[in-house]
Amino acid sequence: MDLSVYDSASLPDLLPLYYRRLFPFYQYYRWLNYGGVVKNYFQHREFSFTLKDDIYVRYQSFSNQSELEKEIQKMNPYKIDIGAVFSHKPSQHNSVKSGTFQAQEKELVFDIDMTDYDDVRRCCSSADICTKCWTLMKIAIRILDRALLEDFGFKHRLWVYSGRRGVHCWVCDEAARKLSQAERSAVAEYLSVVKGGEDTIKKVQLSDPMHPFIRKSLKVVESYFEQYALVDQDILENKQCWEKVAALVPEAVRENLKREFQKARSSVERWQKLDRCLNDPDLKKGTYVAKEIMLQYCYPRLDVNVSKGLNHLLKSPFSVHPKTGRISVPIDIKKLEKFDPFAVPTISFICSELDTVVKKEEGEDSPSEGEPEIKRRTRDYKRTSLAPYIKIFEQFLDELDQSRKGELLNQSDLKKEF
Repeated sequence: MDLSVYDSASLPDLLPLYYRRLFPFYQYYRWLNYGGVVKNYFQHREFSFTLKDDIYVRYQSFSNQSELEKEIQKMNPYKIDIGAVFSHKPSQHNSVKSGTFQAQEKELVFDIDMTDYDDVRRCCSSADICTKCWTLMKIAIRILDRALLEDFGFKHRLWVYSGRRGVHCWVCDEAARKLSQAERSAVAEYLSVVKGGEDTIKKVQLSDPMHPFIRKSLKVVESYFEQYALVDQDILENKQCWEKVAALVPEAVRENLKREFQKARSSVERWQKLDRCLNDPDLKKGTYVAKEIMLQYCYPRLDVNVSKGLNHLLKSPFSVHPKTGRISVPIDIKKLEKFDPFAVPTISFICSELDTVVKKEEGEDSPSEGEPEIKRRTRDYKRTSLAPYIKIFEQFLDELDQSRKGELLNQSDLKKEF
């Protein structure tokens, strides 16, 4: 069966099977319960479901894994979103005294959507993506992941493919989950370099001396720039394209640069001419212009409001994208170059895989009477293309567990000393 074959009309029939046999509830609960070290942490978490015909149900909350499982299997949501951990159970938010129902904690999250690059990518627009523009997501992950680890010290970063045209990051360290709105805003601002709306022509302004964060981010951009921007996107291919780039250089060299562009035969040659023009010793303001253009075309474009607000919902890992049918799966960033959004399985593909295996094994390996449901389901997803993605998720959870145990040991050692 072709991975890309998916008919959205089949979703109502496929979701019950997916949630009954393939969704990784055990690992999912293990993640959001964070070892159960904080009382009511999972119980106070908001979930929201989007049902058929865009019916939106907010403030869902559950006592345990079993309750979450039963409700999801009953409602078969088209989309699951995860919200904050509140002061009270979200399902009781209407019965709580006004003003006391407050969002208290949430993972620090980032949402990068390909549509935000529409003014600088030429291969696709709107919701469409291809292997050429997917490079932008690789650049975004490399830049942000390095900064979150090295500049902020966050160790537990879960990168997830949205299922269609973007990526999400869940920073799960305890320190990240406890950040206030002001602190989240500060992190988001620190990571934001491309600024200004549609009417802003020049969206990147660098100051001298260059911040170390910008310098390190530029290294990433430079490693992809020629192949991505000059070859794949051909950003200086014709007059219409180079006029856009020329608008970003100082007026003093603009006309001369356009004349030089006309003499060249490719984007690579034109970029070399731009570099030479801007390195003219008489041009005092040209120092960082080439770098600013590179960042404008390649630097991650964050939806800062998603990162700033504690109350903002974000699509859950392992949710199904209703338009593409693809599962929202974790990305192994150690193998980032190999990650292919078009190879991510659709719900129809994994359900058909399961169907094939079950038919083949009917009678010879069916679960015996009284065998726990969890055991059978563990085997079920392992028989499909979803297995390697759940393995990535499990490795992430193991690291979270180890770090939590390490912190608890440190705390008990400190107590012994006093």
